Parts: sequence; structure tokens; C-alpha cells
Amino acid sequence: MQNLNKLHTVDEAFKIDIETIRNNARKNVEDGAQTAGYRGDREAVIEQLNAALATEIVCSLRYKRHYFTATGINSEAIANEFNVHAQEEQAHADEIAARIVQLGGEPDFSPDGLVSRSHADYIPCLDLKDMIKENLIAERIAIDAYHELILHIGDKDPTTRRMLEGILAVEEEHADELSDWLKRS
Repeated sequence: MQNLNKLHTVDEAFKIDIETIRNNARKNVEDGAQTAGYRGDREAVIEQLNAALATEIVCSLRYKRHYFTATGINSEAIANEFNVHAQEEQAHADEIAARIVQLGGEPDFSPDGLVSRSHADYIPCLDLKDMIKENLIAERIAIDAYHELILHIGDKDPTTRRMLEGILAVEEEHADELSDWLKRS
């Protein structure tokens, strides 16, 4: 019972300054989701998200190429999974682009310098085992890059952090799957 009273006291001590929140919401109302409460470095987050966007686009393109060019006795099932991965990478790119716009930035879809903005390389292999290996390397790069970005963002931008955590989970699934294929090939 004493712990319950203690919790109740803590709850009473926390108060939201709703008047300030209401007044701030009326200021710069055309900024939409960008509020005075945003604690991240918006420009730096947008720059990093544009690098992540380039990475997802490059990965999607690499997976698509591998989907169309995979050959060999076990290639059909793996090629179909490459296509699924390509679609998931494109969905990540779309999610990231939408978040960049929410933050007041412009998503950089320019093909000029796409690979140089990307964390991952674009390796156009023709051997199925090499395709699997290069895609696994790219997923591992994405995993580490997303880990670092998530740590950097911390609690300053929970919306972006949650989005990146969701993308990271899918990248880890891709890496596990590719690793299994590599072991079997």
C-alpha cells in the first residue's frame, strides 16, 4: 500500500505545462509536425536520413539486378527472395523519405552521387554465391549504420528512432536469411 501511495505522489508531482504547449502549437502552425519540442539536430538528422535513403535505394537496385540475373540450379527460390528484399528495401526508402519531409527536409533521390551517399556498395555479381555474399555484406553495413544512428538520435527524436528500429529489425532478418543461404551454398 505504501508503494502505491508513493507512485501516486510521483504522478502528482509531474505536471504538463499545457498552456505553454498550446501557445507553442499556435506558433508556426504551418510547420506541421515540426514543433518547438523537437530536441534533435534537424539538419544533421535529415543529412543522415538522406544517406540512409541512398543506402536503401542502392540495396533495392542491387537486389533487383540479382533477382533478374540469378542463374543456376537453386536460383529461382533465391531470386524470388531477392525480389522480396528489393521491395522491402524500397518500402524502407519510402518510409525514410516521408520522415525527411516531416522534418522539413527534402529527400535526395538524385541518381547523381547515389552510390557515394550510400553506406553500401553496388556490386553487380553474376555468381549466385557472390550475390548472396555481397547482399549479406550490405545488410551488415546497414545494420551497423542503423545501430550508430539510433544511438546518436537517442531520445531526442523518438519518432525517427522507432522508424529506424523497425527498419533495423528487417535488415537483421535479411542478414540472417542470407547467412543461412551462404552456409548452404
